[in-house]
Amino acid sequence: MLTNTLHFRQATDFLASLDADWAQLIQTVGECQFEPKPTREPYEALIRAVAYQQLHAKAGDAIIKRLLSIYDDAFPAPSQLLATEFDSLRACGFSARKIETILGIAEGAISGLVPTRTVADAMADEDLIQRLVTLKGIGRWTVEMLLMFTMVRMDVLPADDFGIVQGYKRLKKLDAAPTRKEITEIGKAWSPYRTIASWYLWRVPK
Repeated sequence: MLTNTLHFRQATDFLASLDADWAQLIQTVGECQFEPKPTREPYEALIRAVAYQQLHAKAGDAIIKRLLSIYDDAFPAPSQLLATEFDSLRACGFSARKIETILGIAEGAISGLVPTRTVADAMADEDLIQRLVTLKGIGRWTVEMLLMFTMVRMDVLPADDFGIVQGYKRLKKLDAAPTRKEITEIGKAWSPYRTIASWYLWRVPK
């Protein structure tokens, strides 16, 4: 896993060498502070990602805190989550749709559809994406967040991410943000460090 300062420096040196805009961005933002959570199982990472979907970070934090409080501040096993009353999950701040999604994730963890960390580590990015998007309520972006922040895959570009395309628009002073297809093509030049490129694009000054 590329988690140490030396590897991040290699990534930032590579991106800074692309052109003057990237060099200026990296100088402005500073050293890469990418902080993955590599010890989490995919099941837990997906539940956490759903909690934060379409919410500000503080709201997601509050939902997770209330969820953990049900289980003595420990993350629930799939069987524990499935045994939890709907109203208890609703009181945490999950919408009915999100409750359906997280229960589906728990069922998937038990059935094996949601792989263990060991199995997931052996899977290619696209294979893991195609497997997990079969879960109701789980889209490509959510799995890409799993790949970046839990699996610590260094060459992931969430092309549907609003912050990334808007960041690139500001970086290049464009009149319009690139489309998904366009940012995917543009991002090929950032490989094999598209995860770190994404981290910087989220931080392009407004």
